Amino acid sequence: MTLSQIKEILSATVLWGEDRLDREVQAACGSDFMSDVLAFVKNQALLLTGLVNPQVVRTADMVEMKCIVFVRGKQPGEDIVRLAEERDIVVMSCPKRMYEACGLLYYNGLRGYCDGND
Repeated sequence: MTLSQIKEILSATVLWGEDRLDREVQAACGSDFMSDVLAFVKNQALLLTGLVNPQVVRTADMVEMKCIVFVRGKQPGEDIVRLAEERDIVVMSCPKRMYEACGLLYYNGLRGYCDGND
């Protein structure tokens, strides 16, 4: 699934990386706990979170995410967007709650491989 498709499915707004929406992602993970992302995420390319701080970008960079989607209409500050730009990570914001956003992506074919058994 492309980031462009994800943008449409989630009715998201791109905050940085509009020119990178052709990137493909094969799996996603939703979490507000960056320690869980570091401990359990493997081969994910999309992070959905309601946590808005620079640690989100640093964590996404460490596990080689291609995109962060801030749920519940959260708007990261310029410092967070700038950090994501430096790390070449697309940033979006969507109005949906995490449960609904994850469900919509799953329904449309995007899976998560957090436990390695999917």
